[in-house]
Amino acid sequence: MTHRLTCGVDEAGRGPLAGPVYAAAVILHADRPLPGLADSKKLSERARDRLAPLIREHALAWAVAFASVEEIDALNILQATLLAMRRAVESLALRPDEVLVDGTHCPRIDLPARAVIKGDSTVAAISAASILAKTARDAEMQRLHLLYPQYGLDRHKGYPTAEHLAALREHGVTGIYRRSFRPVRELLAGVDEDS
Repeated sequence: MTHRLTCGVDEAGRGPLAGPVYAAAVILHADRPLPGLADSKKLSERARDRLAPLIREHALAWAVAFASVEEIDALNILQATLLAMRRAVESLALRPDEVLVDGTHCPRIDLPARAVIKGDSTVAAISAASILAKTARDAEMQRLHLLYPQYGLDRHKGYPTAEHLAALREHGVTGIYRRSFRPVRELLAGVDEDS
């Protein structure tokens, strides 16, 4: 009996002020479950880093893709996220029978797709995609930190923490920042968000 191939899709990096948004698509073995899978946000960094290579090794197929800062600013973050998701699904080595996407929106793809609210906690393939997207995005933040150490990207991963906003005010906006996001847009316009 052949199993239906179900692909899980999730994203990482919708909320940060800097860097691309990432998405991953994963087709797991139906009869070889991977223990320990969970929503990447509920796992420690160490657990994610341990699980990511196991997912890549044991999955039937997987792919990671992103949408750039420029695409985020041109399209908006939701549409850029859906673009990254579509790229991930289209990069899979196998064509799935069904695509399950975490959240409330599905990318435009030529496959049956369904949005699953809290899918990263309830569907193993979405959990796996969540982990691959998060570890790929974190690796990109580490790479950008080496280029721009003054912003502390290795610690806050681009999220708008008080430390990050202070660094942005001190050092200014570079090309890695999403200019359509309010804190960055206001800095560029000379507006201090504390006033």
